[in-house]
Amino acid sequence: MGRADPASTTIAAMALPHPPRPPSIDQGVIATIWAVGLGIYIYFGLLAVGASGATAIVIALVSFAGIWLLVRLRGEEPVRRPRRRRS
Repeated sequence: MGRADPASTTIAAMALPHPPRPPSIDQGVIATIWAVGLGIYIYFGLLAVGASGATAIVIALVSFAGIWLLVRLRGEEPVRRPRRRRS
């Protein structure tokens, strides 16, 4: 028995289309989403442990502002430049 033709026994690599990239979202929008989510979490967490509503809302709003500022200023990854190959 002879060997089969190598071309008939190999599976050709399929050229799959590249999936589309997600849309670019401004860093301020991302910061707002994080701040709202964590601010609500802090608010309800304070209510759950027995803090008054006024205290909870003040601390949640201050937390919202701090989280928004932190994520807005420090949340974005720096753009990496491709390395040059040495010849």
